[in-house]
Amino acid sequence: MISEQTRTETSFKPYQTGKDEEYMSPNMLKHFEAILLKWKKSLQEEVDRTMENLQTEAVNYADPADRAAQEEEFRVELRARDRERKLIKKIDQSLEMIQSEEYGYCQKCGIEVGVKRLEARPTAGLCIDCKTISEVKEKQAGDD
Repeated sequence: MISEQTRTETSFKPYQTGKDEEYMSPNMLKHFEAILLKWKKSLQEEVDRTMENLQTEAVNYADPADRAAQEEEFRVELRARDRERKLIKKIDQSLEMIQSEEYGYCQKCGIEVGVKRLEARPTAGLCIDCKTISEVKEKQAGDD
């Protein structure tokens, strides 16, 4: 929720593939590395703001309803930060894949994930076909 908002705040110019440019050329890898680093920085700043807010806004309310409302607010905030922490881990994995020149290729079948898909989801590790199959399997497993 917030991470998607944060990601859109770190907008970028779509990559323009040059004539005869190979998929995941050095320039293309730099483009995605910049997107991932900017996104990670934005998420880390959000985590820092949350920690600061939790420390400064923590009040021991005498009224149980006020205390419960504050605890619920903190719980929601911490849950969002936990999702962002997991997202930062995925970003770090994507950055490692850039360094090893494995970024942009499906982790299951090895085909190109695609520039447009990666710009929509820079941490995508599966091509659209493998992702679709994975989601169908997850849904079937959940229906049992």
